[in-house]
Amino acid sequence: MKDNVLHIQGVSVEQLATACQTPLYIYDENKITEKLSRFHELFQSDTFKTEVLYASKAFSCKAMVELVAQYGLSLDVVSGGELYTAKQAGFPMERVYFHGNNKSYDEIMMALDYGVGTIIVDNAMECDMLVKAVKRSGRSIKTMLRVNPGVEAHTHKYIVTAHLDSKFGISITKKKEIAAMIHTLTSVAEITFLGYHSHIGSQIFDKQAYVAEIEKLMQFTKEMQTEYDIHISALNLGGGFAALYTNADHPIPLQDVCHTILDTCKKENAKQQLNIEKIMIEPGRSIVAEAGSTLYRVGYQKQTEHKKYIFVDGGMSDNIRPALYQAEYACDIANRMQEDKTETVTIAGKCCESGDILIENAKLPKVSQNDLLIIYTTGAYGYSMASNYNKLGRPAVVFVKDGHARVVIKKESYENMLDLECNEVINV
Repeated sequence: MKDNVLHIQGVSVEQLATACQTPLYIYDENKITEKLSRFHELFQSDTFKTEVLYASKAFSCKAMVELVAQYGLSLDVVSGGELYTAKQAGFPMERVYFHGNNKSYDEIMMALDYGVGTIIVDNAMECDMLVKAVKRSGRSIKTMLRVNPGVEAHTHKYIVTAHLDSKFGISITKKKEIAAMIHTLTSVAEITFLGYHSHIGSQIFDKQAYVAEIEKLMQFTKEMQTEYDIHISALNLGGGFAALYTNADHPIPLQDVCHTILDTCKKENAKQQLNIEKIMIEPGRSIVAEAGSTLYRVGYQKQTEHKKYIFVDGGMSDNIRPALYQAEYACDIANRMQEDKTETVTIAGKCCESGDILIENAKLPKVSQNDLLIIYTTGAYGYSMASNYNKLGRPAVVFVKDGHARVVIKKESYENMLDLECNEVINV
């Protein structure tokens, strides 16, 4: 902070607002690289090979993917677009894992043509499609199968992913169907089956959720080995590591969660007399969320019967999470950081939806028009879930580091939004 103005990595947010306009996503690059480095250092074992995959759905662009490659992590992608971004960023394709519950044939062929290392198979129909694609392409591929252990982390219902009726994966209770899928995969010489993948939710604050996941998966692995002679070499335990959004959040210290996962894997691997060689995790949010903030300019204010509204020049078009998940955030007036917070206000966006509320009951100093309001911990699922609702252009993304700033994604102009509009006659 300098002269009552927030600085990020030595760069004034006032200067960033002038140079790049608002709304603006600002990432502290050093915070990103620190998290990448910490995961790489802490997720190490004397018992297993280990691999950390960055879940790029949290925030994907070429600059981010380049950092992931630089710090030695692998990459989790869930669409052709994320895969294309990785390719254009020069990411090593053998370190890419392709997820998703409804991969198209074209996406599967794209992954094979690019030389993707591993495809995570979600369901029986995809299994059959992958076999056809591999036979057609002649390419080799490693595979894992996504399974649901029935462990439900205590998060919002939209981000719980491993319950028995989840849209993702197949329940571990369906052992016969799972065995049939694995047989289908291993019947093709070019396909190598590594093991199982699971993901139990997001914003997990209790490390016992991971313990329960591992215990269930290891027991299931033993049953599949005993009943169907299916042996595996790897387990991917997904992500879900929490980020700090407000003072009410208490994320598990990274060292603790890594130790808990690896220690439990070692214990259960021995208990079930398995020979698992490799353990993987997939952090996304926990790497980028706290590194990112969104800067807005304050517009009008309005007093209703029970609320004082502060309107900003963005909203659900650049941060859908409050409307979608009732996600909570913290904020400040970035150009008056040291003033006493004397008012309780509601921060609302400019989109034409009553649900376009970014923060309820925010404590702030008396707010004036043209003040800069910053909302913290928007680095995950802010830009990646942004839309053009109301024909609002997506904001620019800036990385700041050691007193310098660089634009890594340009602000979307009105012209950009119309680039794909046309009047082409098609022959049908």
